[in-house]
Formats: sequence, structure tokens, C-alpha cells
Amino acid sequence: MQIIHHIKELRQAVRDARASRRELTVGFVPTMGYLHQGHASLLEAARKQCDLVVLSIFVNPLQFGPNEDLARYPRDEERDLAVAKATGTDIVFFPSVEEMYPQPTKTIVSVSGVSERLCGASRPGHFDGVATVVTKLFNIVQPDYAFFGMKDAQQIAVIQQMVNDLNIPVEIVPCKIVREEDGLALSSRNVYLQPEEREQALVLSSALKMAEEFVKGHQGPLKASELQDAVKRHIAQSPLAEIDYADILAYPTLEPVIDLRSVPEFIIALAVKFGKTRLIDNTIIRW
Repeated sequence: MQIIHHIKELRQAVRDARASRRELTVGFVPTMGYLHQGHASLLEAARKQCDLVVLSIFVNPLQFGPNEDLARYPRDEERDLAVAKATGTDIVFFPSVEEMYPQPTKTIVSVSGVSERLCGASRPGHFDGVATVVTKLFNIVQPDYAFFGMKDAQQIAVIQQMVNDLNIPVEIVPCKIVREEDGLALSSRNVYLQPEEREQALVLSSALKMAEEFVKGHQGPLKASELQDAVKRHIAQSPLAEIDYADILAYPTLEPVIDLRSVPEFIIALAVKFGKTRLIDNTIIRW
């Protein structure tokens, strides 16, 4: 496993790999580190599908707002490299902020529409930062496939729209959410949760399960507002839960919808704070 810190060196390593094997496929997993089993599942999927697997670990300052947790975002390089090695990763790209942004960035990639609701409304500028750094990483690595977890389904929708609009030659591979045995979606931010907050955070997955059962047992037209109210009532049973949003939108357009049966699939997307920790979760329902 190669550990590379500089863009020039990474580009050369990928070029050398492509030169050594005809029709070699490159799989790419971009992360912000503090890797858990969810990230490992992305690397495993890339390993199964691709000849060369590249992992990037970079806490991207462009996607953090002024009052967000950039400085305290969890980091553990030794742990990250152990996960990478265990999953058969070929190259770990570990750039510094100075390497990625050697001068103030004057070019920002902005994906309108799909980035403006959910986390985009709660975290202004967040998806501009995501789209910009992912574009840079795609240009650096030039992968054939890029693997992203569905826990951040809006991020996948934004990146897929960006790839389509800009004709970036990479196939986006969505991968299912990985959960703890009790249902909590894996997240690097789970480490912030106090024991009582951790216990009450299970209301997210139980609200989604309740919503799925609600839809499954419902006959005839189904208003998004009706389902949304049911989800919010369920979450409100947890006294520590502070709802940022609990929205139901068409997917992947993320457009509002009145009758859920009027669209082929829709997302139930949640963002809820427990103490100082903001967690997201979702489920996508296809008729």
C-alpha cells in the first residue's frame, strides 16, 4: 500500500499503474478520514469491482461553515491506515490543506437546485465546498468509478448532477448505509455522542422504519405532509432530539412533492441534533 501526500506523485502513480496493465480500472473512495466500517464497505466494494483502489483522506475546509466543527473533526491517521490496509487499498492519498489549496480558491463549483434543500438549506455553502473538492479529486485521480455511501444521499445526488452536467468521465457507485446492530447509522460524528444521546439517537432509524411500514400499509393517495407529520411526531418522543429537518422529497431531484404516488421514488431525509452532535439518516422508497 502506497501512502502519498502530493498531487504530482499521485498522478504519476496512477499513470504508472495504467501503463502497466491494459484496460486497468481505477476505483476511488473520497473520505474525510476517521474511517469506520461504513468507509470500509466502500473500499471493499471498490476492491471487488476495480483493479486499482485509491482512497483519499482530506478534511476539506471549504465544506465547513464558520460555526461548524472543522477544528474538532475527529482524526486518527493510524486507525485510518489500518482500515485501508485491511481492505486491500492500493493507494492512500493524504494531502495537506496547503497541497490541495496552495492559494485562495477563486473557482467554486456550485450545483443549483439539488443542493439547496435539506443540508444545503441548513448549511449554506456546504455543497459548494463538497462539489469543488470532489471535482479537484476527480481531476487528480481520474478514476473510472467513485464510491459513495447512501447515508448522505443528497451528496450523491449533487455529485451525480455535477458529473452529468460537466461530462466528467466517472461512474458514481452508491453503496448502502451501514448500521450498528441497534440501527444507528455509522458516522464519524457518533464519537461525540454522550451515552444518553447515543441511546436516544436510535429514534432516527426507528422513525424511518415506522415510515416504511406506514407507506407499506397505506392504500390510495399518500400526502407527503401526512407522512412527514407522522415522522416528526415519532422523533419528538425523544426529549433530547432537536429536529433540523425531517423532509420528504422526490429522489434524486430533491423536488417537493404533494402526492407521493406521483413519483417513482422519494426520500425521507432526517437531520437531528442530540446535544452538540448533528446526525443525518434517510431511507429511499421506490414504489
